[in-house]
Amino acid sequence: MANLNIECENIYNKWDVDINYVVENAKKFFNIYMSCPEILEYSCLKDYEYDTISFDILLCESKKTHQINRDYRGKDYPADIITFAVFADSEEGERFILDNEINLGEIIISLEKMIEGANEKSIPKEEELLFFISHGILHLLGFDHQNQEEFEFVVEHQKKALESVNIHYDKI
Repeated sequence: MANLNIECENIYNKWDVDINYVVENAKKFFNIYMSCPEILEYSCLKDYEYDTISFDILLCESKKTHQINRDYRGKDYPADIITFAVFADSEEGERFILDNEINLGEIIISLEKMIEGANEKSIPKEEELLFFISHGILHLLGFDHQNQEEFEFVVEHQKKALESVNIHYDKI
């Protein structure tokens, strides 16, 4: 099992998120995903040797995701989550491993939009946050959901990860 180096920063001053809670659950989700042969087989990590996997999680306001969405994706609205899958989105010949560490990229979550979604669904904001993190990690591993088959694959594995922390996907 690889070492995990997950950095999390909260720049949204209206919710004092427990960073340790976020990081520990992100590690749990990552390890669950990496224990699934079908994820290993099709992830961006297949056929690479490494000792450490790293990625970042940024928790911010909608203004920040709006700016990032506009500047990097050409979309003029605030996103609830943006994932920069640096390793997965690079061409195989351009992927780099430094000191046996792979940096997968960054998950950026608008806590404003996430809290709105939790309120609309009448669920705890912590559950919605873990839903976003579990989803973002799959994107960092190179999984998308552009068609129904890909969507079902992502949902199936995300359900397993969330159930490991007693969150039932169906209510999210």
